[in-house]
Amino acid sequence: MEADTLAAINDTAVADSTDEALMQRYVGGDCAAFDVLYTRHRGPLYRYLLRGCGDRDLAGELFQDVWTRVIRSRKRYRKKARFTTWLFTIAHNRLVDHYRRQRPRGEASVEPPAPPSDQPEIRAGQCEAAQRLHAAIADLPFAQREAILLKEERGLSLAEIADVTGVGRETVKSRLRYALAKLREALPHE
Repeated sequence: MEADTLAAINDTAVADSTDEALMQRYVGGDCAAFDVLYTRHRGPLYRYLLRGCGDRDLAGELFQDVWTRVIRSRKRYRKKARFTTWLFTIAHNRLVDHYRRQRPRGEASVEPPAPPSDQPEIRAGQCEAAQRLHAAIADLPFAQREAILLKEERGLSLAEIADVTGVGRETVKSRLRYALAKLREALPHE
């Protein structure tokens, strides 16, 4: 009984830890810390990859590859930046590698998330608006699409996006500015 209590306390401590602390614990051999990191970041990482490539199967492959690289490179992890920045840098590099190897595919076929309302006319309007947004994001050049997704979906700062993408902060600002202008043009207020 006492061992179960200690395990529950340890699990709570792991779940309440920062990403960076969890990664340090994982580097030290604590697999439960990795499970918490994976649970925290699997959804946002997959959505980032899916929106970056527009293909569910490819996004799944890239997703697995990113986590495999996290596992393989855990001994080299250093707390120089947020774990999220490190993780999305790996994801960014995988997307760039993919685009270097083959030309981008057509428009992404991303289904929008289920709306909160059950009214059919509202659901249809929200679905159409979300599809237009996804299509407009998919039409952005890769660098602009990536910057907007890292900013809006992951909430990364300009400096963190610069770290992930390997460009300067001013370049990130420029990419975001151009992306927003193109999105406003593509999605006028109705």
